[in-house]
Amino acid sequence: QGQLVESGGGLVQPGGSLRLSCLASGFTFSKYAMNWYRQTPGKERELVAGITSAGGGTSYADSMRGRFTISRDNAKNTVYLQMNSLKPEDSAVYHCNARGYGMNYWGKGTLVTVSS
Repeated sequence: QGQLVESGGGLVQPGGSLRLSCLASGFTFSKYAMNWYRQTPGKERELVAGITSAGGGTSYADSMRGRFTISRDNAKNTVYLQMNSLKPEDSAVYHCNARGYGMNYWGKGTLVTVSS
């Protein structure tokens, strides 16, 4: 059974940075495209960024492009989300996701709070 565990969230001031990590286990990580989503209470889960299985292709939501960077280390079964120039509206629970081969794995999320 696949498992995803996020870490790295916390409280940060506006303009600050955080690096989220997501450790995968129980499936062949290197075969899966990976995504980061975020969710705030009362809103639907929002796609933040995605990366192809080998890491050669990335995509971002318009509001994150230029501030967030997704990357992965297949040797460590880990996907990262570097978040810079954080804004209060970036506050959310951030989840990582692996989708493919008929499977769809989600982590429980890590909370990011951007506040002064």
